[in-house]
Amino acid sequence: MPKTIVQKFGGTSLARREDVLRCAERVAGQRASGDQVVVVVSAMGGTTDELIGLANSVHAGGRARERDLLMAAGEQISASIMALALQALGLEAVALTGPQAGFTTDEAFGRARITSIRTARIVQELEQGRIPIVMGFQGATPEGELTTFGRGGSDTTAVALAAALNVVSSGGYCEIFTDVDGIHTADPRLVPGPPLLEQISYEEMLELALQGARVMEPRALVFGDKYGVPIRVRHARRPGQGTLITTMEQTMERPSVVGCALKENLGRISVSIPAKDANAQAHLFEATANANIIVDDIIQTERGDHVDVAFTVEHNDLATVRTAVGEALVELGIRDQEPQVEIGLAKLSAIGTGMKTHTGIASKMFRALADRAIPIRNITTSEIKISCLITQEDAQNALESIHAVFQLGTPVDERLGQTPE
Repeated sequence: MPKTIVQKFGGTSLARREDVLRCAERVAGQRASGDQVVVVVSAMGGTTDELIGLANSVHAGGRARERDLLMAAGEQISASIMALALQALGLEAVALTGPQAGFTTDEAFGRARITSIRTARIVQELEQGRIPIVMGFQGATPEGELTTFGRGGSDTTAVALAAALNVVSSGGYCEIFTDVDGIHTADPRLVPGPPLLEQISYEEMLELALQGARVMEPRALVFGDKYGVPIRVRHARRPGQGTLITTMEQTMERPSVVGCALKENLGRISVSIPAKDANAQAHLFEATANANIIVDDIIQTERGDHVDVAFTVEHNDLATVRTAVGEALVELGIRDQEPQVEIGLAKLSAIGTGMKTHTGIASKMFRALADRAIPIRNITTSEIKISCLITQEDAQNALESIHAVFQLGTPVDERLGQTPE
């Protein structure tokens, strides 16, 4: 039984004609090994930004339905060109829109969620010896309205499709081809020469993605974890096996920290609400949700008969969220207060499932920041993550200090077996 491999190529991997041809050769090579291959493509590099700019130049608002129709055009170009490139190599290939490939979604234009995937068309094409080229980032409602998944949605398309096709049953997996060699212990653009991780767990990679690492889209990792789809992240233009994202058993031989991430350009909104108003928090965050704002960390502190609530959002969302929260305060009867806004913040995170069994991680992290005189504005934790809110001007220094203190510049196999911190 041949393996079924889902190969996804990102926009930077398809930016130029020669890039497309190189990716087509990768697909052809995989097919020549006897595997069944399904390809998922993003829009060619820069296309989505151009389409957004075009839409905004005509009407910065407008209905989300029409914007989705426009945004989906980038993937249509990529899939068609990739199919033609494979045909030029003598292979049968067929370009399919998201709906043609069986993706059904809800009606949230611009941020749609997948509700089902009917794989009959994909299976039929494979059985007839063709390579399906699926347009990422898109699906359709049950009524046939085209929808898109939001930026990074092609990763989600690829992993979700691999799950729906049950590639694991044939020994298959999902490959994400991009412009990095794989997953590093830190962003190579911010820390010089961080080692490449051979493997990382879904759980760790999801935290890295949520905390600022931009290699994988978080929803794709959720699909991978839920359905057990191995995901390999590789460079589209260079050799190498990249990094395998998979299930990993927790043992004492796992390093306490496997990587660190930095989320920059954050702002903080702060308000004071009556402590006895059970409706206040719900009303505030319903307002942010209705404004389509993704809220990061939330902190609440009691102060007499009031509580102070503070939360972080991306800088680009500050104006929108300030308006939404201000209106919510008025609706709560709080008319003598404006939301307080603080800008120029960043969040530094240390991540690793080894934190579940190793002690002293927090103290080591805080001491490293203290030794460089970096004040901590806020702290949040989970079983496998410690995050500190700091100022943007301290961000680079802080990242370097954490990378050094947890010896993340040393390859993982050299750190294994060390005495837990």
